[in-house]
Amino acid sequence: MNTSLNERPVVALTLGDPAGIGAELIARLMAQNELMQQASVVLVGDPWLWEAGQRVAGVHVATTPVAALADVRGRAAGQPPAFLAVDTIQPAEVHTGQAEAPGGASVLKVLDLCMDAARSRDIDAICFAPLNKQAMKMGGLKHEDELHHFAQHLGVTGYFCEFNTLGGLWTARISSHVPLRDVAQYLTQDRIIAAATLIYRSLQANGTEKPRVAVAGFNPHNGDGGTCGREEIDIIAPAVAALQAQGMAVEGPYPADTIFLRAREGQLDAIVTLYHDQGQIAIKLLGFSQGVTVQGGLPIPITTPAHGTAYDIAGQGRANVDATANAFRIACRMGRTYRDGKTLFGG
Repeated sequence: MNTSLNERPVVALTLGDPAGIGAELIARLMAQNELMQQASVVLVGDPWLWEAGQRVAGVHVATTPVAALADVRGRAAGQPPAFLAVDTIQPAEVHTGQAEAPGGASVLKVLDLCMDAARSRDIDAICFAPLNKQAMKMGGLKHEDELHHFAQHLGVTGYFCEFNTLGGLWTARISSHVPLRDVAQYLTQDRIIAAATLIYRSLQANGTEKPRVAVAGFNPHNGDGGTCGREEIDIIAPAVAALQAQGMAVEGPYPADTIFLRAREGQLDAIVTLYHDQGQIAIKLLGFSQGVTVQGGLPIPITTPAHGTAYDIAGQGRANVDATANAFRIACRMGRTYRDGKTLFGG
């Protein structure tokens, strides 16, 4: 692959669940011409859905058709975004606001196509519009979530997890889409070290040279010195010490009910949380319409807005594009790292 360090990264955009707000969001995003100049953009999806998204958003975005994703790299700045038309679903199969198998299968087909192109170095990053896990499982998803599907498709054998970001703050977690009663079994030194190392390196790939990372406590009041649980003493603190010994600026454990106050005051770049809602509640409260999910631990950068398909407002022209724009910016930054042949965060 011959690329110039001055060449823009190739970022693929997808339209997400056809019954949700994805196509509208991508239309609003691509109408921002200055933002689009950060990358060589290629939209991948069904032509009729793209047209519908533009109608709902009230915009018209000129695109240039391409026959394959391999044809996108090297396009000059100022050209319209490329559009790879794929037929995955018919309009009659889509019922706005409903999770259905055809919509889930459509999402899987487009994402798999993009992942294959990234593995071939035809594109440098993927930014996908919101999808629906129920629809995807109905449509053929065999895993608990899309991240595990991505990891299998890309042959990942190392540690991976979702990052949720809000502005300059990123969060990782050592357990994700599992029942709360099962969380304790995931709480190990190895998983804490892996999650902290992963988010540390990922922030570096995103442009933060020396990330400041903290690990949340598990028990109320950080365990109250062992009287309300010993996980902080026996598991978390030794993991933090091991990370510090490797030269990483990692602190903790800090009480989970105050750690995000430190972040809000600008003292931290990342927080390692220990289960899904420990971080998600705080991030979404701080900025629901701004947050981004980064699929951490994959060999290619994949991002998406942290909110869902918003079935309740689909087709109404009310979708907020801010989180999608933030996801696109991260995809561009990390896409440059991937394009330049640098290791992102494992794989």
